[in-house]
Amino acid sequence: MIEFQHIQKDYENETALQDLSLTVQSHELFVLVGPSGSGKTTLLKTVNRLVVPTSGQVLLDGQDVAAGNLQTLRQHIGYVLQSSALFPNMTVQQNAGVQLEALGWPKDKIAARVRELLARVDLDPAIYAGRMPAELSGGEAQRVGIVRALAGKPNLILMDEPFSALDPVSKRQLQDLILKLHAETHTTVIFVTHDMQEAVRLADRLAVIHAGQLQQVGTPEEILQAPATDFVANFFASVDNGQSLAQVVAAGLGSVDTAATATELPASATIYTWAQLLREDPNQNVRVGARVLVPADLISYLAQMGKEENDA
Repeated sequence: MIEFQHIQKDYENETALQDLSLTVQSHELFVLVGPSGSGKTTLLKTVNRLVVPTSGQVLLDGQDVAAGNLQTLRQHIGYVLQSSALFPNMTVQQNAGVQLEALGWPKDKIAARVRELLARVDLDPAIYAGRMPAELSGGEAQRVGIVRALAGKPNLILMDEPFSALDPVSKRQLQDLILKLHAETHTTVIFVTHDMQEAVRLADRLAVIHAGQLQQVGTPEEILQAPATDFVANFFASVDNGQSLAQVVAAGLGSVDTAATATELPASATIYTWAQLLREDPNQNVRVGARVLVPADLISYLAQMGKEENDA
């Protein structure tokens, strides 16, 4: 568990964080979201002491991160940056194993662990282990960065806008990958993004930060359905602008069918998530809460949205 207690960060000409307190539970995929310059990355970096708060404490499993050895703290926290930050003169295998070397793992165990993780992120180790960073696409490089963060089996991984520089297809693929890996490992993840759609798609819970102040904490559904401030409502307006499955259900579509075979999706999922499922299986039903939506419901909803736009 990570506890931020009254975190204040002042610089000479500005205040980045204002008396901010929140708790991240163990095993959560917790997202910090807000516009650029809101203070979310500053807050993230207080965990591994890349930023030292002016006042307040960060507790990691009850221990003040400022009280322990800095090197030991960072060796046991995975960290994924906006760019993969791979060493250009080292192979994928060497880059991914850097943390394990620092932890004193034997070379044969490092090699085995890296190859195992490369396969789990869909990079064939026989092909990629010996490649140099310059031979990788942006998405491939970020996968290696994720492997490096996971290699030491940390209890906590920090991810600082890791997909913001990627094209939409690569971003979507890596979001899917993070959801899969989180479900498999149950590692606590704190993920920073300014992308509302990404926040809603990934988060177990999320915190909205604006101008260094905490606006709201909750599940995506809670925040979409009951924004606490005008800023939160406006910030997430595009997410729920007729695009979420909550809106489809609210339009009266779907039926209560406890016997139907359907894929469970959260109310915050978008119609585009559903469309992707239908692309893979044109007969795919989805369940949102107690209601089951069938493919014809999506067609009806899109037709309804189109009519409203034409009438406006």
